[in-house]
Amino acid sequence: MDSRGSAIGEPGTVATSLTGKVALVTGSSSGIGAAIARALARDGAVVVVNSSSSPEAGESIAAELPGATYVRADISDEEQAKYLVDRSVEQHGRLDLLVNNAATTVVIPHDDLAGATPEIWRRIFEVNVLGTWQVTVAAVPHLRSSGEGCIVNTSSWAGERPGGSSIPYAVSKAGVSHMTRLLAATLGPEIRVNAVAPGLVDTPWTKSWESVRAHVQTTAPLRRSATPEDVAEVVMGLVRSSYVTGEVVMVDGGLHLR
Repeated sequence: MDSRGSAIGEPGTVATSLTGKVALVTGSSSGIGAAIARALARDGAVVVVNSSSSPEAGESIAAELPGATYVRADISDEEQAKYLVDRSVEQHGRLDLLVNNAATTVVIPHDDLAGATPEIWRRIFEVNVLGTWQVTVAAVPHLRSSGEGCIVNTSSWAGERPGGSSIPYAVSKAGVSHMTRLLAATLGPEIRVNAVAPGLVDTPWTKSWESVRAHVQTTAPLRRSATPEDVAEVVMGLVRSSYVTGEVVMVDGGLHLR
């Protein structure tokens, strides 16, 4: 029961608190991931913060959040992905929620086919697709044990529409979107799997993308780019929605309508 007397996780009820739940958020030392980690912690979850670099930033985020810990791991490496999940469970005794947020990209004009080298394709896919897969595979036994496991993947507007920072990135995120649907069909009823697909989000990563930002501000119905908190809000909605699985929710201010 939660603090207001409502059951959590029972059919037909709406979860109102994540107290007692453990959440792992990959790529959460800044930007969207950090906003998601903070939102989960505000709702009562104990969060495991992760990054492959910038451990000081990751430890700083963890220090903000009650009971949170930080684990440095590169999810593109299978052994490190397993270590990340194992260490999370060792530290907190369980795993209930997984947010696969870690990703990478390289900005390449879509008509620069030679610029999208096989090496760039491999690196982007190793992180965005294989990394998401490897962490998920390691986490599934623990999420099943939870009794109400939940996975939310971070895909992208570029995975649903022909755009994005590069063709390799867009294709990798299309893979994440379809992986989400396939996993939802496979892992139910014990584990729900959904994804968010943000458009342009104002983060340190996109700070210099002024021409893209101007396009979004003049084209999207909501006339602005997203904040990390906008994305975190939708993630929290998917975490709380006990009868939703297999969905990829666009968080792009309506840009996909144009």
